[in-house]
Amino acid sequence: MKIALINENSQAAKNEMILHALEKVASEKGFSVDNYGMYSAEDECQLTYVQVGILAAVLLNAGAADYVITGCGTGEGAMLACNSFPGVICGHVEDALDAYTFAQINDGNAIAIPFAKGFGWGGELNLEYIFEKLFAEESGQGYPRERAVSEQRNKRILDEVKKVTYKDLPTVLKELDRDLVRGALRGERFEELFFANCKCETLAECVREMLKED
Repeated sequence: MKIALINENSQAAKNEMILHALEKVASEKGFSVDNYGMYSAEDECQLTYVQVGILAAVLLNAGAADYVITGCGTGEGAMLACNSFPGVICGHVEDALDAYTFAQINDGNAIAIPFAKGFGWGGELNLEYIFEKLFAEESGQGYPRERAVSEQRNKRILDEVKKVTYKDLPTVLKELDRDLVRGALRGERFEELFFANCKCETLAECVREMLKED
């Protein structure tokens, strides 16, 4: 599994700490982590939580990442932004129990964590516990297990609903404000990481077009 870490501007200073906790758990599972920043509060590319949603959608729909870890001060804005796009099912996760039940019941591909609200002494340990339970076992197995069949059925129904209610991502990107989209894709290492891992040429071409100078 390839995991992408994305931080928005209000919590960018925590990027290194979050990355450390994530890589510790990912390495034990044999997963890789790509850090898309923001890397610090002073980064030239300043991501809003709306742009976090755009970037997450691009990475997941292109196959450049299998899972996205993100968040904001409360986690709510990043979660809402991510779920505004096709191909993304993002849960709001505050603790290890949230992480485990979201993975097993909802079988999503992104989580949004509150990196400011309630984030005090031991915050880095809470992150580590979240990642441990998020990736503890294969997702989508149901919890409790006797509810697995109905939960898996509901997840399939949700996937089909999203296919109808959402446009394809290239169309969405082209209809959004161009500067908003380009701002989301201007991270220091975006092009290096994205184009090396992108599995969808249609989306890759759309991104190249978006990044062209006027």
